[in-house]
Amino acid sequence: MDVGTSADKHWAEELFEAQAAGLILYGRALGLGHSEAEDAVQDVFAALLQLDECPRQPAQYLVRSFRNRALNRKRSLWRRLARELESDHWFDPSDAPHPAESRAMKELTQLAEEQREVIVLRFWHGLTFEEIAEMTGASPNTAAGRYRYGMDHLRRRLHLDLDPDFSPCFNR
Repeated sequence: MDVGTSADKHWAEELFEAQAAGLILYGRALGLGHSEAEDAVQDVFAALLQLDECPRQPAQYLVRSFRNRALNRKRSLWRRLARELESDHWFDPSDAPHPAESRAMKELTQLAEEQREVIVLRFWHGLTFEEIAEMTGASPNTAAGRYRYGMDHLRRRLHLDLDPDFSPCFNR
């Protein structure tokens, strides 16, 4: 393959012709739909064209970049779908809310914003501390600490040891 400079992007065209169909197939194997895989290919090539020169091993660079982009797309797709499904119920009142539910929600609003964010992402969205750290720009240890301090605050404020029905959901 011909390696060029920023003035000559012919290498990118050759790389696209040689690799695009295989990348789409790889994207499908990673769980993307056909159009999502095509979008990931387009994103990777758009980023590739921003480079000053062709990478040393362009095919390997391309596959690695595509994999990262495809997995990020897949994660964001699942998160978006989960949010959309969950949002259907945001404004519906509970049929039979637990007596402590409104109290817990009130106490949650009293936490520091960083603690509240981590608790919601961990408890209701099931994210790991590593995923929360990536999302918020904090370290995993910081995310875990915010979760721990926030949950300790909630436990103290709600006196969960007095309500055995409510307590198990805070012992995660």
